[in-house]
Amino acid sequence: MERSIHPFVLKDLERKMVLIGGPRQVGKTTLSHSLFPKCSEYLTYDNSDDREVIRKKNWSRKQDLLILDELHKMKTWKTWLKGIYDKEGNRPRILVTGSARLDTYKKGSDSMAGRFFYFRLHPLSLAELKTAGELKDANESLDRLMNIGGFPEPFYEGSLEYAKRWRRSHLDRILREDLLDLEQIRELQNIEILVDLLADRVGSTISAASLARDLQVAPRTIQRWIQILEKLMVIFVVTPYSKDIARAIKKEPKIYFYDTGRVKNDPAARFENLVACSLLKRNHFLEDTRGEHLVLNYIRDKQKREVDFLTIRDRKPEWLVEVKLSDTQPSSSLLGFSEYFKNAQLIQLVKNTNHSKTVGSVLIAQGSEWLSHLET
Repeated sequence: MERSIHPFVLKDLERKMVLIGGPRQVGKTTLSHSLFPKCSEYLTYDNSDDREVIRKKNWSRKQDLLILDELHKMKTWKTWLKGIYDKEGNRPRILVTGSARLDTYKKGSDSMAGRFFYFRLHPLSLAELKTAGELKDANESLDRLMNIGGFPEPFYEGSLEYAKRWRRSHLDRILREDLLDLEQIRELQNIEILVDLLADRVGSTISAASLARDLQVAPRTIQRWIQILEKLMVIFVVTPYSKDIARAIKKEPKIYFYDTGRVKNDPAARFENLVACSLLKRNHFLEDTRGEHLVLNYIRDKQKREVDFLTIRDRKPEWLVEVKLSDTQPSSSLLGFSEYFKNAQLIQLVKNTNHSKTVGSVLIAQGSEWLSHLET
């Protein structure tokens, strides 16, 4: 299928270099090959022969597209790439793909300022399947995304057994290749255990002190490991919003997985994780393609009222989103926080309902229908 960012990448390649980051095995290489399928050259820094071609700059200048994968593993790659672009321009067009470390290096990349556009490729979502014309049964696809996850290979295989085997290999490669490339970490087994513990806590606030007791390490160590897993795009962190809310209290963050299938086997937690993935993907899409500024938060106050998600768009509250499996009665927390966000839309997203309706100021939205219409 054609990924949602495909036409935007094509357009930007005519003007500048393009960098594509994202989780391992999310489809970056497949997307790259689909852009100019008959006239592109693919070189990966992980291959010794390709590495020599890159170092000697011996690729063909007659190709429409040069794809450089895992280039960030070369020392001073940014300066090297800047030199190529400044001397030769963008013919052939240059596309750089890589793991989460590419995103880490992209930040603060003064040497390449003004020379590239950056895109983040996410796992498949209902909205992307719909855009590509592959959403035949929205509820069936929603269940598949919840149980198997949105990474293309296991999603299209459609087997829970295959997904479990793929998932084990996927995490193993991340921890033993990407992690060691990013950080000198010896406690790989403890980090694997931490991933399992976090998978059991999706939807709840995360206490570093509690996790530290479970793993018998210091809280700072837990915080560092969480930051590493975030850089590797295994997880993403949603922080609390407190500005202008009376009795707001700073709380620990919530953590979600890019791979929803990794979440504990609890439908409510998996549906919330899927919604979190969909909202983050939509936010990144609007940032990368339109230059907008979006933030994803959750809300909780001292009275323990909580709303699962708040989207901030161009510094203005946009949506308050409460996630439910079956409850179609407006959430009291959603209504309670509405006084602080008078211009935000109140949305209660329900998985198990046959239709959407409006009750007072709250949109009770059918989960699969609403998620499939997100911009992504």
